[in-house]
Amino acid sequence: MTTATDDSQNALTDFRAEIRIWLEANCPPEMRDGAAGEAAICWGGTSWEFTCEAQKTWLQRCAARGFTVPTWPKAYGGAGLSRDEDKILKQEMQAIGARSPLDSFGIWMLGPALLKFGSEEQKQHFLPPIARGEIRWCQGYSEPGAGSDLAGVQTHAADQGDTWLVNGQKIWTSYADKADWIFALLRTDREAKKHLGISFVLMDMRSKGITTRPIQLISGASPFCETFFEDVEVPKTQVVGTINRGWDVAKYLLTHEREMISNGGNVMGAGRPLGAVLSESETGLSDPILRGDAMRAEIDTLAMEMTLERYKDQAEGGQGLGDASAMLKYMGTELNKRRLELVMAAEGSAALPWEDTPASSWLRTKANSIEGGTSEVMLSIISRRILNLPG
Repeated sequence: MTTATDDSQNALTDFRAEIRIWLEANCPPEMRDGAAGEAAICWGGTSWEFTCEAQKTWLQRCAARGFTVPTWPKAYGGAGLSRDEDKILKQEMQAIGARSPLDSFGIWMLGPALLKFGSEEQKQHFLPPIARGEIRWCQGYSEPGAGSDLAGVQTHAADQGDTWLVNGQKIWTSYADKADWIFALLRTDREAKKHLGISFVLMDMRSKGITTRPIQLISGASPFCETFFEDVEVPKTQVVGTINRGWDVAKYLLTHEREMISNGGNVMGAGRPLGAVLSESETGLSDPILRGDAMRAEIDTLAMEMTLERYKDQAEGGQGLGDASAMLKYMGTELNKRRLELVMAAEGSAALPWEDTPASSWLRTKANSIEGGTSEVMLSIISRRILNLPG
């Protein structure tokens, strides 16, 4: 006699076989190189230029199947997969070295917030284009006077009846110069208490009055921008959730951002065993101290992955990540820094040039420990809200 558990396991086994067949038939050979890092990412959006025809084909095939956002409902462009099915899809893609078909802030951050707080009209309008890679988003949170103290945002949206009139500035807006839309925290009530009077608003980056200015980093790259708003008219229908309660949306979105950052952020070598990375390096595995450090980092990586999966299962059960996202973000970003430092040590002088070397990825890990809340802020949250230590 078969049980419900047996039936479930059989269904997952069949699903795994189906996925293997689909991937073999649909993932182009060029997209099976296991590549990570900025050069391998497909961001999508109206101005995106595909690196090759295979990248475009891979995106289109995955989007048609709902595999760019596997756990989203089919009605919004997803595949409607369960957590277990999603795990199998990721495992089978990793087994053949398949690249991610699409990465975006719309998938990692805005999408989950819209699914929870958005109106049905907003979900239908924005989620399917995100899933197909047709719209690229940036995040308008930090300001020159509101970084870690995010509730201090001062970019103001004045009530104009059916619209808001937005004035102010955001900073460190990643890829704002390439984005189609921005999701931003705006102060809509200047008289309310600090965490109140903030609304979560969606804005078209082509709107009159929005300008961007890239910020050049030490690496020579300019992924960050300053974003300026001067008398920008925004329809009130583009407020997500309740007016003046945008902090609720912001906190929920931050848990997803921190989870995304804790995964390593697509840096060079993030998805490969350190042994494999070091074996290709100048020093290789000949240094016993380096081998020991790499083994410890690999063990910690496995522990981190299992911890992340456990919390994701809890979130799927309705518990949410909550303050645990701070712990995951801290653990993930600090581990990511360790991994890239080991790669740099193994590469030696070969790692020093900026182009196509671990150096730029190593520098990028420093930003991982700042964005989404600094490591110091994460430790403060962990101590107060998880460990209940005295202030």
